[in-house]
Amino acid sequence: MIRVARGLVTIMMGAGVLGPVMNATAQTGQEAVFVMTNAADKNEVIVYQQSANGDFYEGQHYATGGRGSGGTADPLQSQGSLTLSRNHAFLFAVNAGSGTVSEFRVDHSSLILVDQLPSGGSEPVAVTQWGNFVYVLNSAGDGSVVPFSLGPDGHLQKMQNAISYLTGANTGGASLAISPNGQFLAVTERVPNNIDIFPIKSNGTLGTIVVNHDSDPGTFSSVFAPNGTLIVAETGPDPTSNTATVSSYTVPASGNLSPVGLNVPTLGAANCWDVVTPNGKWVYASNSASGTVSGFAVGTGGTLTPIADTVVGTNPEGSLNLDLAVSGDGKYLFTLDSGTGAISVFGIQSDGTLNNLGDVQGLPKAAGFNGIAAL
Repeated sequence: MIRVARGLVTIMMGAGVLGPVMNATAQTGQEAVFVMTNAADKNEVIVYQQSANGDFYEGQHYATGGRGSGGTADPLQSQGSLTLSRNHAFLFAVNAGSGTVSEFRVDHSSLILVDQLPSGGSEPVAVTQWGNFVYVLNSAGDGSVVPFSLGPDGHLQKMQNAISYLTGANTGGASLAISPNGQFLAVTERVPNNIDIFPIKSNGTLGTIVVNHDSDPGTFSSVFAPNGTLIVAETGPDPTSNTATVSSYTVPASGNLSPVGLNVPTLGAANCWDVVTPNGKWVYASNSASGTVSGFAVGTGGTLTPIADTVVGTNPEGSLNLDLAVSGDGKYLFTLDSGTGAISVFGIQSDGTLNNLGDVQGLPKAAGFNGIAAL
């Protein structure tokens, strides 16, 4: 168990003492954060809870029933490997090593394993949900998106003869995002630098793929803002220098993306993950190679305007902030930090700036952790 308190903290893992860790304190709200280990022998979800006095601490570990890919820093190279349903009733996790997807029922900070099913392809890396439908992205082999129906009892069932393929084999499928109106599914492919748009039919199956080539190199992931703007994370031409960007688009009925704000600099290196606050006002970009977080205001038409000096958060030195999540109430931003084995906690201020609330440490510094979600 890892307990993060206001004073000196000791981490106990089994019989070993790992030493003091940093404080991560927020205002009391009983938040919960989920992190996926992606371990090759036994994939698990770790729950981090907020105590009554606002501190975050490690709670239970829940086995997914499958195996992850293992590896070290960012082995899945995806966003959405661990995803909450929109009503926060279910948590979905991919098991890249065993080719399955797991579903948990969420009861506050407790999880109950409901299902573990074959993903319908090779190496699932992302999952998303809309209404009674769940979609799984398989990245390896013939890259594909496989739809599942979500029954009233919470169980998943694969739709027959409904698989949709990406533009080719091993194209690095990295993320899934569904538009707020439920009409489009956006998929990113890292290798060809594509943003694919699939129309979603009324029965949950997907229509013909519309391929959009990103004008800026390093396409990684995409997310939709509540106003329908599609926001794309781009590492830039050199992921080791501060050339990362973020772009925004509208999605017309044709599926051919209409640019709004292209190649907006994040002033960081290797922007791979973006997240939008529930109110749709702010988007945060995780600059993994520089260990920073950039912030932008989302305009009504989809424009992206830097918050303050653009870089609004800094992770512990040596961090590769692999992924990020915003709490359901929009009060907190969490980043998953490889290299330092920490979860950074930021408070989201009324003007979109971030207040660094500390770090929950104690994770392995060089492990294949991927995926973070927050209630």
